[in-house]
Amino acid sequence: MITRRAVTAGLATSLIGLPRAGSAQEAGSPVHEFAAAPNKLRLRPDAGAEVEAWTFNGSLAPTVRIKQGAELRLRLRNDTALPLSLHFHGVRGPNAMDGVGGLTQEPVTPGGSHEYRFTPVDSGTFLIRSCVLGGSAEPQERGLSGLLIVEEANPPPVDQDLALLVDDWRLSDDGSLAPFEKVAEAAPAGRLGSWLSVNGKATPQRVEAPPGGRLRLRLANACNARAMRLRFDGLKAYVIAIDGQPTSTFEPLRASLPFAPGTRYDLLVDLAPEAGATGAVMALIGDGLALLEVQTVGEKRPALPAVAPLAPNTKQPETIKLQNASRKDVVMKGDPEAPNAPWTINGTAGKSSGAPLVKVKRGSPVVLTLTNQTRFLQPLHLHGHSVRLLHALDDGWEPYWLDTVQVPENKTVRIAFVADNPGKWLLASTVLERFDAGLWTWIEVT
Repeated sequence: MITRRAVTAGLATSLIGLPRAGSAQEAGSPVHEFAAAPNKLRLRPDAGAEVEAWTFNGSLAPTVRIKQGAELRLRLRNDTALPLSLHFHGVRGPNAMDGVGGLTQEPVTPGGSHEYRFTPVDSGTFLIRSCVLGGSAEPQERGLSGLLIVEEANPPPVDQDLALLVDDWRLSDDGSLAPFEKVAEAAPAGRLGSWLSVNGKATPQRVEAPPGGRLRLRLANACNARAMRLRFDGLKAYVIAIDGQPTSTFEPLRASLPFAPGTRYDLLVDLAPEAGATGAVMALIGDGLALLEVQTVGEKRPALPAVAPLAPNTKQPETIKLQNASRKDVVMKGDPEAPNAPWTINGTAGKSSGAPLVKVKRGSPVVLTLTNQTRFLQPLHLHGHSVRLLHALDDGWEPYWLDTVQVPENKTVRIAFVADNPGKWLLASTVLERFDAGLWTWIEVT
């Protein structure tokens, strides 16, 4: 079971997973066409003006579902005004398909296209986000995000499997998208929105289900900068996966979970046995905002089996030999209100040239000490690997894998992973304005 200490500390989320490159490719795999293009949308129902959004195939928050073991083929066509590339946040795939424009591939220029093709190692819930060095924030804020769901061979029985992509938008009073100002400060705090959406639509999303039913909720935070907490009112919720990786089932402490940009949770939610019962998933912003409302209707369904954990991921390492680990300090600094105080890691803004933070041989254990010397929560994401959150005395780790870790203000956390995926991999802020301003570094696995 997850520890009370870990949950109350904020469920520090960590870094990314390990695929073996060169999976078998099937000639008959369908190609998912993702045409990124401008699209005028009226987001807020009472808005007098439209938003100059960018969408995939004319829609916000698309979800791609494939079966575990199937090949993903996704072709991006860029009909926007900016260079693009797509990162599959949390997928432990081959480095050439990691989608970091400027590091693992050339960005897709306006009018160009690029096909991503790989077989995900893991089942799970993963984000699709734009990722170009120095140019990720605006495409994301305009709406270019989605979900990749890799379904288990034997998923748990549920009445509905719901994917919920949470985003926020900075809207002007008339409902149009607030202007993108030139970043004057060297350390932008991040663009916080004024209007929250679920799957690109106004909140809350409303769902009906049978009394005694069970839902699977896949919650993902696609906001540029907004970290929040989630609360489950009138719902019996059990976490079954964090950042796409199975974990021992547990009920959130005080029915609440931390939810930073890039974070994902899979939950099983059991509903009341009587018709007319209601429940909600709340974003704890201001007085609280309902993201999802559930009501039981109709006849009571037959009893379901007790909630049980997902099958463990046998493709994750059984242990990490900490005594043999390469160790590196990662010190984050920056202050949006101070002159000449840019975002840096170990005194330097991110750059793809020069030496990596860490260079290790494939299969090596690595421990990173993440120190946040700023007054902001800093969520970081490690590409290509999954990590464990270490205990303070180096005597073990929390019983879950992560790919987005939250480092609280003026605090230090440590993560460990096996560097089993060759290539160049980002360690980067998931607050995209900070990422664009240089709050990132990279590791190399040879």
